[in-house]
Amino acid sequence: MSNVRRILLALGMVLGVIAAGSIGYVVLGFGVLDAVYQTVTTITTVGFRELHPLDPAGKIFTIVLILAGVGVALYAFGVVLETLVEGHLRRDFGRRRMERNITRMTGHTIVCGWGRVGRAVGGYLSGQGTDVVVVDLNPERVAETPYPALIGDVTDDEVLRRAGLMRARALVAAINTDAENVYVTLSARALRPDLVIVARARTEESESKLLRAGATRVVNPQRIGGQRIAAAALQPNVVEFLDVVMHDGSLEFRLEEVSILAGSRLAGRTLHEASVGETTGALVLALRDADGQFLANPPVQTPIGAGHVLIAIGTETQLTALQQAAHRAG
Repeated sequence: MSNVRRILLALGMVLGVIAAGSIGYVVLGFGVLDAVYQTVTTITTVGFRELHPLDPAGKIFTIVLILAGVGVALYAFGVVLETLVEGHLRRDFGRRRMERNITRMTGHTIVCGWGRVGRAVGGYLSGQGTDVVVVDLNPERVAETPYPALIGDVTDDEVLRRAGLMRARALVAAINTDAENVYVTLSARALRPDLVIVARARTEESESKLLRAGATRVVNPQRIGGQRIAAAALQPNVVEFLDVVMHDGSLEFRLEEVSILAGSRLAGRTLHEASVGETTGALVLALRDADGQFLANPPVQTPIGAGHVLIAIGTETQLTALQQAAHRAG
């Protein structure tokens, strides 16, 4: 039985005893108000004198009413107290357990704001096997999230630290207002200069401000949504293929970015010399250099350097082999 039903049952039993006692005293000759008053003072053991003298039948009825009424009243009080204490303890223990879990996390993503955008981001990250920590100021929205979450103002540095900012892989600023996203970006960048920060922008004017505040990438959902709709109208098969590769997971192949670390066996070689396709089986679709410039369909003579990022397609096994080659010392 739920706690609410237990409380309603206990209160119903108390009202039932009061009604039965009042009827009994009315039968014994009391007025309606006097009967209710006498019943309440009896079952609550207040100890006031009887309003009217009681004959033997009235005394026996009062004894029975005391035994039954006091028992029911104590039971109702116990149920209410237990529910309140249990609820507070459960919330307290749950919050402590969640905070302990967050302190053990590393490489997770912090999602600031649990609105429609935040929910979509959290669902995708979780589907990719990434741990998610949600921070929102609204307790009701925090209660809905299936991920570890904190109630707090994300513009507060201490809240960000409690969310594991110093150990996080990335932060997503998905609050409803651009001003708050700018503030969060500034705070997170000051605490973690190396953190990947992706910020949501509602207006085009805010995009440059978010970039100046320190965002790694700024996303305008409205503009991207419009471009996606247009692309789906013109090239539906291309869009569907990218959806499957990036989000669906039903295909064996997927896209992934691979960063080239200094000292890896790929650094300092060309694509041909590294034999990326032959040794790993992955196909390099593009290369991004240290200046952020993309080179699509790079020739085999393209040199690979530390800090470059390869955009590759392949199976999980092939992409894992490419990751290992990009990170392993030559």
